[in-house]
Amino acid sequence: MEKIKVLIVDDSALVRQTLESILSSDPMIEIVGVASDPYVAVERIKECVPDVITLDIEMPRMDGLTFLKKLMSQHPIPVVVISTLTQKGTDSALLALEYGAVEIFAKPKVNTKDLLEKAKIELCDKVKAAAQSKLRRRTPSSNLVSSSSEVAPKLSADAVIQRGSTTSLVATTETVIAVGASTGGTEALKVFLEGFPSDCPGIVIVQHMPEMFTKQFAQRLNDICKITVKEAVTGDKVLRGHALIAPGGAHLILKRSGAIYHVEVVEGPLVNRHRPSVDVLFRSVARYAGKNVIGVILTGMGDDGAKGMLEMKEAGAYTVAQDEESCVVFGMPKEAIKLGGVDKIMPLKEISKHVLSKVKIN
Repeated sequence: MEKIKVLIVDDSALVRQTLESILSSDPMIEIVGVASDPYVAVERIKECVPDVITLDIEMPRMDGLTFLKKLMSQHPIPVVVISTLTQKGTDSALLALEYGAVEIFAKPKVNTKDLLEKAKIELCDKVKAAAQSKLRRRTPSSNLVSSSSEVAPKLSADAVIQRGSTTSLVATTETVIAVGASTGGTEALKVFLEGFPSDCPGIVIVQHMPEMFTKQFAQRLNDICKITVKEAVTGDKVLRGHALIAPGGAHLILKRSGAIYHVEVVEGPLVNRHRPSVDVLFRSVARYAGKNVIGVILTGMGDDGAKGMLEMKEAGAYTVAQDEESCVVFGMPKEAIKLGGVDKIMPLKEISKHVLSKVKIN
């Protein structure tokens, strides 16, 4: 199987060395070059066109955002943004996603061995996801499997929520819209949420994203949507005209008190190698909302959410998956469809209107 060729662009020699060490440890990944700034990166691309670029934002001579815009307009290559966990870093990283980057990775603390080992799993997975995005020049292999599975067992939602009988009300006056997304999901969610009016049913969302990025992401969506969008905190009620996004680094669970739905933000292990996990949210939604749910699974690599979507459907929910043509990576929807958990497959731009038709809101 052909390896994924990666170019590392970062002005710090220590970070370049660290990233090279992490990525080179995966037999599916080959480092074909390193660059200290975008000008050097251009020369490296001329020598060997990579499948994926890891890109720092703050660099001398030319910043990463400027380079990214030029790259996407002239020679599109999948980019994983390596960002610092600061206010400026999160804002820049989210802007990079708007410019065409496909993944965000929080820059590890290079002097902490334990953090580097944890970062290794996440970074390798993000590079593999980027390599399978639609921007890639050659047809991606559907058989890319993370070599780190022995290091990070792929736990199911059982690790956070045990299986059990559904405890949802047979019917309530309120519908809950539950959404899961990963690679390409930041832009997909923007399209999806912009289609909802201020009186739409309450929405709960898991988007695979690092800790500290989800709050800024929610704020950006809140600024452009008719509905209120916020990062979820324990105790938030699921209200009409509101969308709650799981915070990075924690799972989001739907609960019910009487006929009122609310959420809990909980710790726990990685599920399907993610925290937050779509499967965890979807299982809780199946359990506590059952027939009162419309489930939506959007673009993303892997199978997180597939089992949870089947559980929602079996509990009486109506389920929708984004179609392959409009996905950046047709991984999560494909797996949900394969398991039989999807009622309707459709283009991204049509999903919100279709969901509204199901709850009789125009």
